Amino acid sequence: MKKNLIVFAVIISTVFSSCNNSKTRDMVKKDVFGNHEGKEVYLFTLTNKAGNVIRLTNYGAKITWIEVPDKAGKKDNVTLGYDTFEGTRDGDPYFGSVVGRYANRIAKGKFSLDGTEYSTVQNDGTNTLHGGPKGWHSVVWDGEIIKSDTAKVKFTYKSPDLEMGFPGNVVATVVYSWTDNNEIIMDYTCTTDKKTVVNITNHAYFNLHGAGNGDILDHVITLRASAFTPVDSVLIPTGEIRQVAGTPFDFTTGRVIGEKINDTYDQLVIGKGYDHNYVLDNVEEVDVTVFDPQSGRVLEVITDQPGMQFYTGNFLDGTQTGHGGKVYQHRTGFCLESGHYPDSPNHPEFPSTILNPGQELKTRTIYRFSVR
Repeated sequence: MKKNLIVFAVIISTVFSSCNNSKTRDMVKKDVFGNHEGKEVYLFTLTNKAGNVIRLTNYGAKITWIEVPDKAGKKDNVTLGYDTFEGTRDGDPYFGSVVGRYANRIAKGKFSLDGTEYSTVQNDGTNTLHGGPKGWHSVVWDGEIIKSDTAKVKFTYKSPDLEMGFPGNVVATVVYSWTDNNEIIMDYTCTTDKKTVVNITNHAYFNLHGAGNGDILDHVITLRASAFTPVDSVLIPTGEIRQVAGTPFDFTTGRVIGEKINDTYDQLVIGKGYDHNYVLDNVEEVDVTVFDPQSGRVLEVITDQPGMQFYTGNFLDGTQTGHGGKVYQHRTGFCLESGHYPDSPNHPEFPSTILNPGQELKTRTIYRFSVR
């Protein structure tokens, strides 16, 4: 396994008064954002020492805004999202969301545990996608500001037994930390009272030009994965682990996203572009690096998970209007969803996603932003 992830944070003054009356600064601001099914929805604004800002909401535990500078120091938001709660609720359900109980697809919405078959709610043809139509992306989580030297918010959701068909009462938490090194650290924890399956991730869409500022085909991606999991016609893994060498899926040395995206290679045709799980090598600290030559912005993704779903916004079609009235056209955002492989409950040869009572699932993924 890859060595433990270590994050160095600069110690800073917090919003809470210090004993020596040193100058404090507001790191986390909480505002009412809306109301969903009788529950208050909040918008949390996190600001780091450099004045860079991210925004989160307890509706779907979503990231709604990431404002970071380019190489000239000009700041822009680089994640797809909406200005209002109504837009967030009624727009694309996955922009910035924490998705579960099972991120990605489960074939025909069915799996078995100890001889008992479970049927989950299908919402992607005959398959279940991202936990079903009322998965964790569409519920109101409890949210609290954590007292810390880093801007930090914790979201908690109690998923009841058989919600969307999944067994067990599961308690899920995600702690977002926004560091002075421009890192979004996402610490996930899940527990259950009954044997179940869990695959949790964040589904942010990125455009390092700035959200809504053209497509992402000129971004250069280095993906440290020597293999991927091919899919069938409905995007369910076939069970094959295919080497990327010699295919359009080889980003091990860095390549422009759009270079081969329209090739006639079978998997690109099926996915209408890249929409596949990569089998991470897990041998270096950074698993994925994306560089925008135009702005100079860099995104690094670090995770302890075995897989990374790379998606190139193939189904964005101009029907979504986001921040500042910008329209999100075809391939104007990419996703890097850390987690386990799709349909793992039906593939015993894949890393297991089973969570038992008495166990605690703990996992961490980091989005780190910089310029070059």
